[in-house]
Amino acid sequence: MSTQEAEPFISCDRADESSVYQKRRSGVVSDASIPSSPEVVRAKKIIIPDISISDDDSDLFSDAGEDVPDHKISNTDTIIHLLKGNIGPGILALPDAIKNSGLVVGNIGLVVMATICVHSMHMLVNTSQELCRRTNLPFLTYSDVAETCFATSSSSRLRAFASTARTVIDVFLCITQLGFCCVYFVFISQNLQQIFDHYYGEINYHIYMAIILIPMLFLVSIRNLKYLSPVSMLANILQFIGLGIIFFYVFQDLPCTWERKAFASIGQLPLFFGTAIYAFEGIGVVLPLENQMKTSADMKGWNGVLNTSMIIVSCLYIAVGFFGYLKYGDTVTGSITLNLPVNEFLATLVKIMMSLAVFFTYALQFYVPVDLLNPFIQRRISPQNYLKAEYALRFSLVLLTFALAAAIPKLDLFISLVGAVASSTLALMAP
Repeated sequence: MSTQEAEPFISCDRADESSVYQKRRSGVVSDASIPSSPEVVRAKKIIIPDISISDDDSDLFSDAGEDVPDHKISNTDTIIHLLKGNIGPGILALPDAIKNSGLVVGNIGLVVMATICVHSMHMLVNTSQELCRRTNLPFLTYSDVAETCFATSSSSRLRAFASTARTVIDVFLCITQLGFCCVYFVFISQNLQQIFDHYYGEINYHIYMAIILIPMLFLVSIRNLKYLSPVSMLANILQFIGLGIIFFYVFQDLPCTWERKAFASIGQLPLFFGTAIYAFEGIGVVLPLENQMKTSADMKGWNGVLNTSMIIVSCLYIAVGFFGYLKYGDTVTGSITLNLPVNEFLATLVKIMMSLAVFFTYALQFYVPVDLLNPFIQRRISPQNYLKAEYALRFSLVLLTFALAAAIPKLDLFISLVGAVASSTLALMAP
């Protein structure tokens, strides 16, 4: 589930939920309920993020206004979802990242970057829980956290930038997710090209991309995330099986470590950073999962859910990056699947499986920008045109990602670009 999905309504140091429900509808709370800090009390009201009630949210209240039991997830479930949310196509590009940094420098860099990213995730969770306590809101999304941080500040100058903070986070969320979708187009096309070129001769790369476009348009026509759940599960199964087979190939006939360079060059380090930060793409799923946990306090702590999950993820990243580069050296490509033999059935099967997994994941990543942009469009059209406008938005965004992928068909450079421009902002700077 490498996506940021709609967040269920769940308590976070919750007060009476009936009053919370009314506050969420109005979006206005007095100073008594939203102190900027324990010692600061202001005379005027503060506008806090308007977290609109969706159909899923309203289902949690009965006609009498009482709670209907919601489906929370255990710590084990949360760890599984965090693993799936962090393990995507980016992990297959980590050997290329190590190529751009060197075997020693690259792996030390991955450890440092993992530490910083996990620290940023902790800051985001801590801030969300503190703002939930101050505002008596049950949960906050990433952009809600950004806006509420400014809206509840003791500085009047910072409070003026509350809506701007939300907009900035929403913009980078859209850029990041659409960047992922562009990478997915390139990834699938290059893997299919390698398979079919071996059996049927060379065909232009853009033809494969055009073939993918048609089923992609059908896939993004699914408007409800509920119907994408089986697709997500299938993608996860294919991805984990594929990783197992990749390790089978990588561990065969490994050369000695001194045959690989310990450090590449300073000029290549930005490419390493872009690719590595792209791989740490899971910060967007941290708050949704924390909001769904039975015991959200277990997310934190030195042996909490977040640290446990990210240590496993980091070890897997380092293993793929280290052994992938050790195996293929400077010939490693933007995806390690492209280094596997083209004339072996098992290697071909891996490429097909990973391509299908990425194809199915496209719709899940695509849900986020549509969910952010659709309300903006609907405010400017009549209700009878809502459905037409949404499909027009969906198809336009698919064509946009298709055009960008066709214009930059270099998988390694595209991953570094997305990581450096968008992923770094959400994973590092914004928290």
